[in-house]
Amino acid sequence: MKYSEAKPGRIFVLRLEDGDTVHETIEALAREQSIGAAALVILGGADAGSRLVVGPEDGRASPVSPMETILDNVHEVAGTGTLFPNEAGEPVLHLHLACGRKRSTVTGCVRRGVRVWHVMEAVLFELTETRATRRFESPTGFTLLQP
Repeated sequence: MKYSEAKPGRIFVLRLEDGDTVHETIEALAREQSIGAAALVILGGADAGSRLVVGPEDGRASPVSPMETILDNVHEVAGTGTLFPNEAGEPVLHLHLACGRKRSTVTGCVRRGVRVWHVMEAVLFELTETRATRRFESPTGFTLLQP
């Protein structure tokens, strides 16, 4: 385990609107408001056609081959994530959503494009006094948090 400390900063209450792409909208807010790091919770509706990364094809294969699923209909969502800058200083959201419809749920990462169905609500908790970043690590091919 690797870790560092941070202090609480501002708190933002967000309403994402119909058609917004979740990660693009939140990363744009981070640039606009000079948010360097944050944690967030989110809930609402994801539209049909939204794309989620739902795991690797083979958990220990190298290179990692991600699987994707496309939501076939509107889903209720609840999620949590973090936002930290990459090596270029750009904010990068890492957010996982549990997306449910009737008695079925799929959980995954929003990086491929989850679109809002009518509304999503989020509370974003800014983290200050941290130098944590996301950096590319060649063994996995992931851009990982470096606390």
